[in-house]
Amino acid sequence: MRNLFVVIVLFFLTACTGTPDKIVPVSGFELDRYLGKWYEIARLDHSFERGLSQVSAEYSLKEDGGVKVINQGFSIEKGEWKQAEGKAYFVKATDQGYLKVSFFGPFYGSYIVFELDKEGYQYAFVSGPNTDYLWFLSRTPSVSDELKIRFIDEAKKLGFDTSQLVFPDPSN
Repeated sequence: MRNLFVVIVLFFLTACTGTPDKIVPVSGFELDRYLGKWYEIARLDHSFERGLSQVSAEYSLKEDGGVKVINQGFSIEKGEWKQAEGKAYFVKATDQGYLKVSFFGPFYGSYIVFELDKEGYQYAFVSGPNTDYLWFLSRTPSVSDELKIRFIDEAKKLGFDTSQLVFPDPSN
């Protein structure tokens, strides 16, 4: 019975670090270039980000080789900043945009960079473990309409429900 419990727990923990159908992590990923501040341009909404504007993520290297993650956003309703600290580690090769991230102890979720401006590292399209999780990140708080359309078109082709996208106000 105990072995069955362990198998079930392992199944659920690994299921959260899987990849959605059709999503392929970028290759040639360079963590050092990815570190720093990113602004959230769009997302599929979830309770942990609902009602937040001016959302950003700051990535820095941890001593153990992992990535320290600081996410923050401004809650319009409460009139205050919300912040969460997490950690991320590569799931496979370190040159693949496929990491697992945790904000809650031993529980990890996928962080899959499936499109990236490899020349300047100025934007990234990121998925979670399934098509319910999607983010469009940029080094600047705003991007061109052309890039937004490209993101929406690509996300739709990959099976994301783009009618549910949220574009948080970058300047409240």
